[in-house]
Amino acid sequence: MENETISLRSVDRVEIVILADNFSDVLLPGGPCILRPPIAKNGVIPTDTLLAEHGLCLMITTHVNGESHTILLDAGYSNVAVLHNLNFLDLTLDGLEAVVLSHGHMDHTGSLKEVLELAGAGTKLIVHPDAFLSRSLNLPTGEVILFPEFPPRNKLSGWGADIMENSAPLLIGDDTILVTGEVARTTSFEKGMPGTKIKHDSEFESDTFADDQSLVINLADKGLVIISGCAHAGIINSIEYAKDLTGQEKIHAVIGGFHLSGAAMAPNVDPTIEKLKQVGMEVLCPMHCTGFDVISRLSKELPDNFIQSSVGSKILLNGV
Repeated sequence: MENETISLRSVDRVEIVILADNFSDVLLPGGPCILRPPIAKNGVIPTDTLLAEHGLCLMITTHVNGESHTILLDAGYSNVAVLHNLNFLDLTLDGLEAVVLSHGHMDHTGSLKEVLELAGAGTKLIVHPDAFLSRSLNLPTGEVILFPEFPPRNKLSGWGADIMENSAPLLIGDDTILVTGEVARTTSFEKGMPGTKIKHDSEFESDTFADDQSLVINLADKGLVIISGCAHAGIINSIEYAKDLTGQEKIHAVIGGFHLSGAAMAPNVDPTIEKLKQVGMEVLCPMHCTGFDVISRLSKELPDNFIQSSVGSKILLNGV
């Protein structure tokens, strides 16, 4: 990268609570870097439970020198699961500094109104301008279907959002979290989601997912933690761009949705897995749109790195 690298502060610890994801299993064992929610409360198994859905919402907290900074990445699909799971886990949004949207699809914005109202007026909402544009999907049958419209700016403001539109890299959380902005495309095989269209001016055209962005955290002495929403830009592109932005080559963890589910994405699976094997990360936690088949393969091909995602779990990453 020819430009000057971004000064991303290193942090002592990162905690990631999974508030919405496609999978829930209350019997999963914990591990060295993942804490599962208890099966009982006050010695009694509750009649209620955590809710999974085809969406993503992560509560991310960085810790450094006795200070902490908490943000949300995305807001799930429905307006039910995120709020329900917050209550079930006895968590609040007190002190939330920002909500970052990885892109404008409905499975990442469902609880946005409720989250913003709960967090309080003036909460920063970080979003790429293209998220506001209309989108469609051309199916192999020839049918064209429309994505739900993204909430307009005046509605978001009415919910209490302090809207920050970004296409360039942006530091938040007192410089402990980097929002990548538009991800540079460098791989030959990551070409987005086939059949998707976006409306610029009055015409629908191929959707390049310029609004797709990830988060990057520098864990002290361990390397970068890369957290994606769907990685429509490509998870390998996202990793390489994070390295370029920070000048840091070492990757400690890759977490989030990789969007490899379904027949249309099948050509990307093998090259992505091969590249992930070369990354050298210690922690790999695929979620959401990665897809069951690919998650299963990753668990077998990278068994020493793989962590099974499940709603309510807390990923704990500690620096040296």
